[in-house]
Amino acid sequence: MKAIGINGSPRKKWNTAILLRNALKGAGAQGAKTELLHLYDYNYKGCISCFACKKKTGKSYGKCAVKDGLRPVLKKVNEADVIILGSPIYYGTVTGEMRSFLERLFFPLMTYTDPPGSLLSRKVQTAFIYTLGATRKMARERGFDKHIAMNELLMKMILGGSETLCSYDTYQFEDYSKVYAPRFDPEKKAKVRAEVFPIDCEKAFEMGARLVRELR
Repeated sequence: MKAIGINGSPRKKWNTAILLRNALKGAGAQGAKTELLHLYDYNYKGCISCFACKKKTGKSYGKCAVKDGLRPVLKKVNEADVIILGSPIYYGTVTGEMRSFLERLFFPLMTYTDPPGSLLSRKVQTAFIYTLGATRKMARERGFDKHIAMNELLMKMILGGSETLCSYDTYQFEDYSKVYAPRFDPEKKAKVRAEVFPIDCEKAFEMGARLVRELR
């Protein structure tokens, strides 16, 4: 069994990556082989609307035909049993790299039927981990939760069952004294980092383990 993590953050050792590694540790503890991929390592674009994936008699039906840096990533994802995505929220949505990746992953598999369906013929366990500088209250007030809910809906529709983990009020800077960010209280941020983030890491570990167990 293979569990793959997809990091949509430009940072390889910070909040999103830490949570993804914990989720993969949980999956590994249940016997899964794990791998973490960083989207910012690859050169690619979003969907280019060539529609090769929709041509019934075409060799690319049901899969992305674009030959660029994302091709090996999509191949690994399409062969995985457990897929755990992770992204920080920038301006109310995932990063540009994650959005482009989702377009390339979802569109070839989604069918133009009523209701929409999926060409995926096997069961895959999926999850999405989000990191937010905003608090839970701020995220709701600004509608971030609507974007998160839409992603979960799409993942359930196209990939199968899915779940979501949000880590709020995350530590953005290693040293708040070196940046101009008067809206943040460094002491409060440090308290959340010390007391809440470790709990989120435990939740990520448990989630990764659960995803593997549910496939057995």
